[in-house]
Amino acid sequence: MNFSTLLIDLDDTLYPNTNGVWETIRERMTDFMLDRLNLPIDVVNQLRRDYFETYGTTLRGLQIHYQIDADEYLAYVHDLPLEDYLAPDPAIQTLLGSLPQQKWVFTNADDAHAHRVLSILELTDFFKGIIDVRALDYACKPQLDAYKRALKISGETNPQRCLMLDDSIRNLIPATKMGITTILVGTNDPHPDAHHSIPSLHHLPDVMPELWKNENNGSKI
Repeated sequence: MNFSTLLIDLDDTLYPNTNGVWETIRERMTDFMLDRLNLPIDVVNQLRRDYFETYGTTLRGLQIHYQIDADEYLAYVHDLPLEDYLAPDPAIQTLLGSLPQQKWVFTNADDAHAHRVLSILELTDFFKGIIDVRALDYACKPQLDAYKRALKISGETNPQRCLMLDDSIRNLIPATKMGITTILVGTNDPHPDAHHSIPSLHHLPDVMPELWKNENNGSKI
């Protein structure tokens, strides 16, 4: 099977999960909820976990139960100095530039945050577009609708021609069931619900060398 579309997660996938970005975002989620909901910290922490488990993102739970304004929430939780956490990686730039398939960022974050991350990492030009929470009409991984909409946005009609990379196994399970080839990023440990596991994006050629063998079947961007 030749691959024509790569769906690549943003946070903790395009950059190492050890640099503190996601921990800081989680802290800002908590601060937002403390300020807007006026609830005790233990209740906020429990709600944040419950909403994430139930709806895929804390935002979706807050929209449903508290009618939180999504724009306000997303602007607040992503308002951090990303330049202090992220830096370009020439090896990742070379790797993405060498892949012939069309590449899309597929994220539960919003477009503005994704653009900032890609800009700092100097990866913007390697992606055809960003499939974010707004493009998905606030469906989000691991909800099945998110994957169906992502395929539609990308123009990919055959899930078997699609490869998805994500640092969360629960986000990969629905994709695997749909026939998408999946790679868990951030660990060497194999998982039954992903086709491959790699410690970082640098190791993609180790498990999928065939991606570079179908250069006439995809786009350079």
